[in-house]
Amino acid sequence: MRLDKYLKVSRLIKRRTVANEACDAGRVLVNEKPAKASLSVKAGDIIEIRFGNRNVKVEVLDVSETVKKEEAKELYRYL
Repeated sequence: MRLDKYLKVSRLIKRRTVANEACDAGRVLVNEKPAKASLSVKAGDIIEIRFGNRNVKVEVLDVSETVKKEEAKELYRYL
């Protein structure tokens, strides 16, 4: 699954366009490397997102095309 879509489905970022912009600005790292929105995400990847002065670091546990809002948190684990 594309990184921008994963960020939206997992609700780490609310909208796909915002996820795209964050990737373009270099604020999203996957496995400690700057990532493009088109990067393919798989279970076991470490995603780090920089929101201004706050960093969010998560490990991808599962990749699913669609998921309910309540189950979105099961797709990743905070580190």
